[in-house]
Amino acid sequence: MQRIGIDVGGTNTDAVLVDQDKVVGAVKTPTTRDVTGGVRKALEDLISLVGPEAKNASSVTIGTTHFLNAVVERRRLNKVAAVRLCLPASASLPPFVDWPEDVAALVNGGRYLVQGGHEYDGREIAPLDEAELSRIGRQIAADGITSVGISAVFSPLNTEFEERARQIIETECPGVRVTCSHSLGRLGLLERENATLLNAALLDLAEEATDAFQQALEQLGITAPLYIALNDGTVTNAEMTRKFPVYCFASGATNSMRGAAFLSRIENAIVCDVGGTTTDIGSLVNGFPREANSTVTVGGVRTLFRMPDLISIGIGGGTRIHDDPLDVGPDSVGFRLTEEARVFGGSQLTLTDIAVSKKLMAAGDASKIADLDPAYVEKVLAIVHDRIASNVDRIKTEAADVPLIAVGGGAPLIPTKIPGISHVHHVENYSVANAVGAAIAQISGEADQVFQGLSRDEALAEALKIAGERAIQSGAAEGTLKTIEMEDLPIAYIPGHAIRARVRVIGDIAALSGS
Repeated sequence: MQRIGIDVGGTNTDAVLVDQDKVVGAVKTPTTRDVTGGVRKALEDLISLVGPEAKNASSVTIGTTHFLNAVVERRRLNKVAAVRLCLPASASLPPFVDWPEDVAALVNGGRYLVQGGHEYDGREIAPLDEAELSRIGRQIAADGITSVGISAVFSPLNTEFEERARQIIETECPGVRVTCSHSLGRLGLLERENATLLNAALLDLAEEATDAFQQALEQLGITAPLYIALNDGTVTNAEMTRKFPVYCFASGATNSMRGAAFLSRIENAIVCDVGGTTTDIGSLVNGFPREANSTVTVGGVRTLFRMPDLISIGIGGGTRIHDDPLDVGPDSVGFRLTEEARVFGGSQLTLTDIAVSKKLMAAGDASKIADLDPAYVEKVLAIVHDRIASNVDRIKTEAADVPLIAVGGGAPLIPTKIPGISHVHHVENYSVANAVGAAIAQISGEADQVFQGLSRDEALAEALKIAGERAIQSGAAEGTLKTIEMEDLPIAYIPGHAIRARVRVIGDIAALSGS
C-alpha cells in the first residue's frame, strides 16, 4: 500500500512516496507564490524519481500553511457577519472587539447581538428571538455577505440555539455558509467566537485551495482520494477542510512530529524541526503532538481550539545573518533561498551558507563562501545553538533527560549535545519528515463538551460515541477506531452533576482499509 505525502512550507514543498514502513522516494522543490504550482511541481518530480507507479498511490495527503498565512498576511479573507446569541447579557464586549484593527477591518461584515443563549447551569438567559434572526438574515442577504459565524453563550453545554439560528439564517439567505461555534471551540465565549469568525473568513480560500489541489492531482493522472493534514497530526477529507479550514493552521509542524516518530520509532521525545524559515519545537506523547491547553493567538487573534503545544523561533535555512551587532534572524529569505543565499550566487548571508561553510550540509557552491572566517562561523552557530537549547528547555515538562529527534532540512544546525537531552537522534530522510508525517497520518475525531445529568462513565461513553461519529464522517474506517485520549473534569459550580468530557479517537483511512 503506497501513499503520497506533501508538505507545503514557507521555503520548500516536499513530496514523498511511502510504502508500508519505508520511504520509497522523496523530493524537495521551492514553494511557489500560488502554492498549488509548487505542489504540482513536487508531484511531477516525485513521479520522475520513482516512476509512474506513484500515480497508483492509495491516498494523497497535503499539509499546507495556506490558511494560516492568509490570516498572518491579512489577505484573501472574506467578510463575515457575526451573530451572537446573548442578550440581555454579554453585550459589553461585542464580536471583533479584541481583534487587531487591520484584520477586523477586512473581516467584519456586520455585528449582530440577539436575545438568547444559556446560563452556566443550562437555563435559558432569554428565549431565542427568532423574528430578529429573520430580520438579520434578510439584512445579511441584502449586504451580499456569504459567510456567517454564530456563537451563543455556553453553546458547548447546549447547542440548541445555535442550530436553530443556523436554520433561520439559511432560510433567509439561500447559499450562505454558516459556522457554529460549538462545532469548533471550547468553553470561553470570546476565544470560541474568534475561532468561529476566523473559520468563516477562510471559507472562500478553503474551497479554492482544495479545488486547486484536486485539479493538480487530476492533471497528473492521480486518482487517489485527497486528504488535508490537521493541527493534531491526523488528516481529514477535502470536504471537511472546506467546512473547517482553521483545523489546518499548524499542520506543517505536526506533520514533522508524526514523521519524526515514524522515522525514529520513538513515540515519546522532544522534536526539533528546523525548516527554511522557522524552527518548531514540540513534544511527542505516544506518537502524537502534545496539545496546547491555553489560548492560542493566530495573526493577533486570540482563539481556543485544537492546536499543538509548540515554540517557534526565527531560525531556519533561509534565516538572515546580521552584523553590527552580530545577530541571527528572525527574518528569512524564505522560498527565495535558492536565489538570494550566497552559496546559490546571491548576496544575502544565510544560515544555509553558515552550515555549508562548517560542512554540516552540502548545498550550492561552497567556493562562493570561501572567504567566511571560521571564527565568525563559530560565533553564529553559538547563537543558534544557544537559542535552540533554551527553547528545548522551555518545552520540556520533566526534569529528567529525554531524547530529541532532529528533523527538517536544517536539522544539521541542531547541536549534538543539549542540556536536559539524553541523546539527539538524526534519522534517515530527516529533511522530508513533514511529508512523511502527512503520508502516514490517520483520521481523527474529537468530542469536547459538557454533559449534565450523566454519570462519569455515561458522559465519557457519549463523548466517545460523538468522537467516533466525527472520525467516520471525516473518512475513517469504523472497524479501525482507537481511543488515544480520554479525560473528564467535574464542574463543581454547575448543578445537575455536570462533567466536561474530552475524547479523541483515530482510525485508518477507510479507502485504505478496504471499508
